[in-house]
Amino acid sequence: MQADPFTRRPSRVHGSLLLSAEDQAALQHDHDRRLEALARLSAAAEGVGFGTDPDDDLVLSAEDGLSLLAGADAVWAELDAALAEFRSLLPVVPLGSFGFPEESEDPFGEGSPRLRRIGSGVEASAFQSEDGSIYKFFLPREGGRIGGSFSFVRGGDDVAWMAEASLGSYRDLLQKLQLILALGGMPTEVVAVTPEGVLVVKQSWGERLPEDTDTSTLLPSELIPIPARFLRARRDHPRLFFWKGGSWLVADLHAKNMVRAVDRTLRVIDLLAAPLPIERFEADPLLRQWLTRVRHDPKAGVLPDVADEDL
Repeated sequence: MQADPFTRRPSRVHGSLLLSAEDQAALQHDHDRRLEALARLSAAAEGVGFGTDPDDDLVLSAEDGLSLLAGADAVWAELDAALAEFRSLLPVVPLGSFGFPEESEDPFGEGSPRLRRIGSGVEASAFQSEDGSIYKFFLPREGGRIGGSFSFVRGGDDVAWMAEASLGSYRDLLQKLQLILALGGMPTEVVAVTPEGVLVVKQSWGERLPEDTDTSTLLPSELIPIPARFLRARRDHPRLFFWKGGSWLVADLHAKNMVRAVDRTLRVIDLLAAPLPIERFEADPLLRQWLTRVRHDPKAGVLPDVADEDL
């Protein structure tokens, strides 16, 4: 691995290069370890009475703030150890390290001499480095939130559930980056978090698609269409994704969130996702049964032994 030019930490992502299967698996393992460390930190914080929702205070905690309490008892020692592990996987790095003016009220607006701005959206601002790598700076939102997710509410007569886009947490954002890799997306690496709460992500460069590209037939094959009578989302191409024993709603895979990689394959670079609240679906036997059947047969219809077009 080479060193990232801004943090000097080891980095697998460089320019437009794609990763070997081994390096891609190692990158996913890094995402797994980071989320496991955050879960450990959250549990340890709850053990000493700290609130964990939203999780911004946990993600931005400083190690030296706990050093004096670590020897008090086992629960404080566990919190100190959990924070040290998490910090090793998500270091705090100042914006100045990326060339942005730290004292500015709008550092991304002023820009960096080492990064070229290429776009901005609701969640993040994107820049390109000299070697072609893409750096995304996810901005913290009101109430300690960051990124996006879905909340699930009861529907009306013609649909069981509606998925409404909502503000997310750091855990939601880290899980999204995990899903991008799970869907064979562009190599995506978590670089750091800044003292202001900006999550910095590094991604391989890909060629943008024309904005009018219809991606509905270009989505990763693992994604399963969801019958409209079960669940609807006011986002592009909502799909079901089974991964690591969990069930996910994945959406927003429009032309701006997919690119063509150097091997000419189409790759996901961003999405909106949330785990399905399976426990809340218990009152909907048709939905629950369909989820069980479609896990084994992605083409399963709404009813067993009945084609959807015959309903």
